[in-house]
Amino acid sequence: MPIRLELDAIDMKILRELQNDGRMTNVELAERVGISAPPCLRRVRKLEESGIIRGYRALLNAPALGYDLVAFCMVGLKHQSDANLKAFAKQTANWPLVREAWMVSGESDFLLQCVAENLAGFQDFVIEELTATENVDTVRTMLTIRQVKDVSLIEI
Repeated sequence: MPIRLELDAIDMKILRELQNDGRMTNVELAERVGISAPPCLRRVRKLEESGIIRGYRALLNAPALGYDLVAFCMVGLKHQSDANLKAFAKQTANWPLVREAWMVSGESDFLLQCVAENLAGFQDFVIEELTATENVDTVRTMLTIRQVKDVSLIEI
């Protein structure tokens, strides 16, 4: 479980800067937030160890790589016991098309964001894997038309 940290203004500046450019050097980060490099590095390490900074990654352009279809699946299970919910959540890790999976409340139990090369690939996944999964009762799919906002940053 992540450690809860008391964050000060410098920590918040560090988080803002790293969200905008996670590849900058520690020296550049320290200059931007107004402290010297050694304490900046200690603060970043503390933010990483506490789990506030979960990691670093490159953001890829999926269509440029041939992944043109983004769809969402709302999945309802036949039984919503704790064991069944955990089993389905664990199963999502085995599906490469599923990029994000959320347990939700309301009409469905899970919301899956899927990215596929094309409609046929997505349909194969839905028919052959998702609906064939034990305890899956309903699957409603939504194909996206166009992404109109993409902000994966946390406003701090």
